[in-house]
Amino acid sequence: MKTIALSTVLLTSSTIALADQQSWKNESLDAWIDGKAETTLLLNTNLNSFDINTDVHSGVVTLTGAVDSNLEKSLAGELIAGLDGVKEVENNLSILDENNQSDLDDKALSALTDAKITTVLKTRFLMAEDVSAMDIEVETTNNVVLLTGKVKSGTEHDLAMNMARNTEDVTKVIDKLEIIQ
Repeated sequence: MKTIALSTVLLTSSTIALADQQSWKNESLDAWIDGKAETTLLLNTNLNSFDINTDVHSGVVTLTGAVDSNLEKSLAGELIAGLDGVKEVENNLSILDENNQSDLDDKALSALTDAKITTVLKTRFLMAEDVSAMDIEVETTNNVVLLTGKVKSGTEHDLAMNMARNTEDVTKVIDKLEIIQ
């Protein structure tokens, strides 16, 4: 009888320990995603990141706060949705001036899309261990990405080019990267 009771205690303790370990991993991943989300919003010059709050639970990012337009709301949501590890975005941002919506035109939308592409790509480079993010410049115009700067190998060059090509909304990538050895 003591053996069964001891086995039950050990099994229960092991199960609790595994559950605690999994909970810790999930919380760490959420914190990491939250940091990436905050950084992405901060790097985007078309948004006032101080008016946007992020909260992450199990890979779902909730955006709260206020922005000036529906376009900014969409931009914030798209920027966060493009981050690795994000399962879903609940965009609860409110719009300060609903009457301003008709004033936005295609040129403004294009500029915001270009800014989003640049920010997402710079963030992806920063998060990649095998890319010298600080040595690569990213410029986007009309969904066309221009990469300039220096990389250390052909492999790093190919990785940076493919990351750019695989970024959402990119139609073309112009390669001006220099391989230094």
